[in-house]
Amino acid sequence: MKKGLLATALTASLLLSGSAAAADYAIDTEGAHASIQFKVSHLGYSFVAGRFNDFKGDFSFDADKISDAKVNVTINTSSVDSNHAERDKHLRSPDFLNTGKFPQATFTSTSVVDQGNGAFVLNGDFTLNGVTKAIAIKANSIGEGQDPWGGYRAGFTGSTEFALKDYDIKMDLGPASSHVTLDLVVEGIKK
Repeated sequence: MKKGLLATALTASLLLSGSAAAADYAIDTEGAHASIQFKVSHLGYSFVAGRFNDFKGDFSFDADKISDAKVNVTINTSSVDSNHAERDKHLRSPDFLNTGKFPQATFTSTSVVDQGNGAFVLNGDFTLNGVTKAIAIKANSIGEGQDPWGGYRAGFTGSTEFALKDYDIKMDLGPASSHVTLDLVVEGIKK
């Protein structure tokens, strides 16, 4: 009888220690510790850079099981900000983001490929301008730990590039301006 109880206790202990669940985090947009920035070549001579000022999201993450991570982000596309009011008005128009018809862009992860040393590829479905396509975000873990206010945080950077035409953006500014790069900084607060 005692052997049976000991075996059960050992099995339960092994199962519990090996099944640590990923922690859930809210992306810290309220404290402005996250950003989504974009960059598009301007005719091949320079770049137009900007950001989205309003977005939210969450993620699940366990540094020991990066491949189990999950991410969801929603962007208010009308919050586009290129530091030029007239250009931003044009970016919100049907020529580009069509924010009147499609006020949100979303990203939902589908898989994560751990590349070691804190590097990983975050694959997912990105919806922009009413079109959903698979994209891959090259990402890196910056770090995680306690914050001075008694919380726990984890942070990452990421980057991806896609063709504007893939998202049915019809405005053609020439071959040098056909792609956009998104640079992401994400800091999450453990829920």
